[in-house]
Amino acid sequence: MLQKSFATLLFFGLILVTTPSFSQVSSTSVQLSYADLADLAADTPLVIDAQIRKAIKVKPERAPDIRQGHQRFYVEARVINLVRGQGGIGQDISYLIDIPFDFKGRVAKLRKRHVLLFAYPVTGKPGSIQLVAPDAQVDWTAENANILRNILTQAVADDAPPRITGVGNEFYVAGSIRGEGETQIFLNTATGAPVSLSILRRPGQQPRWSVALGEIVDESGTTPTSDSLLWYRLACSLPHQLPAKATAQLEDQDLTMAREDYGVVLRGLGPCGRTRPVTGSGNLPPSP
Repeated sequence: MLQKSFATLLFFGLILVTTPSFSQVSSTSVQLSYADLADLAADTPLVIDAQIRKAIKVKPERAPDIRQGHQRFYVEARVINLVRGQGGIGQDISYLIDIPFDFKGRVAKLRKRHVLLFAYPVTGKPGSIQLVAPDAQVDWTAENANILRNILTQAVADDAPPRITGVGNEFYVAGSIRGEGETQIFLNTATGAPVSLSILRRPGQQPRWSVALGEIVDESGTTPTSDSLLWYRLACSLPHQLPAKATAQLEDQDLTMAREDYGVVLRGLGPCGRTRPVTGSGNLPPSP
């Protein structure tokens, strides 16, 4: 039955009062970019393919923190496939979601929608999940599913690239002839795993850059392909310019070359392609 007991509804009200702001969620029906889906999925503990079975309106007094122009729902869904999640999950799940009103003051129908959910488990409440971001319910499409499969396959691999948290140190070494030189940039990561960039200049040739995942930095490094997890980690995390702390030890001429070489990397990566606000589990530093 759609109606819940008074005690259950009261319980819903208690948890809604203390719901953090990022649980104010709206379903995303537009096609998201690779970076958008990677933001939601790359480091999220639960990724669920599900179909919504029930959507119960929550009274405004039970949702004092709801954004204006939204209706909060308590949603029950049937799990079709646990795309990612250690320890498994039950067949039936529940969560809260805020849906915006349209220009006619109505909300989109939720029941029977096929969705992808990006969530945390709720401690002590089996079957309950908390969405990781304000748009962490995404309509299932074949394209979304294919992109997501690509992201998660790379994310769980033994050589998965870690999340980039900043630029560490940078060094520039001039070559023995004019126009020759190499810049090495060592990046900070969430796990402490080494990631470095190398930019090599030779006379009469275009600068060539590569990335290395490991302690050894040499010419065997590769350039990441677009719409790969390594590309995403770099393109959506690297700052627009080198921080002063990373280049403090460089002389003026070396600093100029290092900055130019860093620009080679940024241009090679291209734009991040993110279209949603930076919330969720993936890369934290914002990039357009």
